[in-house]
Amino acid sequence: MATPLARRPEPGGASPQVVPAGSGTADYAVPASLRGIGAQAAGALGLLTGLWVALSPWFITLQYGASNATAVDLISGLAVAAVGGFALASPRGFSGLQLGSLLLGIWLIISGPILDQKHSIAHAMYWSNSFSGGMLIALAAAGLGFAALRRTAR
Repeated sequence: MATPLARRPEPGGASPQVVPAGSGTADYAVPASLRGIGAQAAGALGLLTGLWVALSPWFITLQYGASNATAVDLISGLAVAAVGGFALASPRGFSGLQLGSLLLGIWLIISGPILDQKHSIAHAMYWSNSFSGGMLIALAAAGLGFAALRRTAR
């Protein structure tokens, strides 16, 4: 079966490019610009950071005498990974999801001292969650910046 072809003009007077007419150029497959690649990288790193937070209770000791730190890290990490996954799959960056990632990063930083009020928290949890929270805040800021750049470029 033959695919009908359409001609897409190139900017700057270059020769037109032949593309399949049903290629769905509105679909999102690969980011076309450096801003899109940056937003994708921020989403991917956010996803990996969320997976680390969710899996960290099985690699480091979080809390002495209780398991609420494990539950907090598991739930927070899965939420961060979901936000990163949605941002990665999004053609527009989902600024609201990046804001959610920013808030989850803040939560990871402050959750250690809050949980320490009832049961002693291990130093490894403070360092892991503080680093992961700081990374999420930086990635969310970068993602919001890339989303803003994409809006101004249109």
